Amino acid sequence: MTGPSAGPASGSSSRIVVRRARTADVRDIRALTQPLAEARVLVAKDAVAYYESVQEFRVAEVDGRFAGCGALHVMWEDLAEVRTLAVDEAYRGRGVGGALLEALLADARELGVRRVFTLTFEVPFFTRHGFQPIDGTPVAPDVYGELLRSHDDGVAEFLDLARVKPNTLGNTRMLRYL
Repeated sequence: MTGPSAGPASGSSSRIVVRRARTADVRDIRALTQPLAEARVLVAKDAVAYYESVQEFRVAEVDGRFAGCGALHVMWEDLAEVRTLAVDEAYRGRGVGGALLEALLADARELGVRRVFTLTFEVPFFTRHGFQPIDGTPVAPDVYGELLRSHDDGVAEFLDLARVKPNTLGNTRMLRYL
């Protein structure tokens, strides 16, 4: 498999394949996400964090080449977050992001999740896929109290906690009901 900068194969019939990530994909995932983390579009993560969460990831390939990635992180019984959804520039506008998102939403349904959260700069993309901006925290007070115990920054983003505000400036909190 080639790295994210390999670009699209020539020819007009490109096939998108979305599959579960493997540990061998972490190099490509990091190569794609590191510049986005440096630009503060995605949260920066150490390599070990990607290996620890590789089972949450899906990767997309176009004509056998790595084209993008995304993860689904369960936060609560009926709530999960789409994270680290990224598509190589060479493959943007070709349905790769949508294919990844739909696979992650299918995973959420399979797990019994009824609501999916994301924190994003890509509001039009997520709106096209049924997400809507949210205000406040759409969970019951007892669940809110339990979620406060999490050390996960994604949960803190969902709860709109002050400690993550400097990292989320300009992002929109969005939710989709399944």
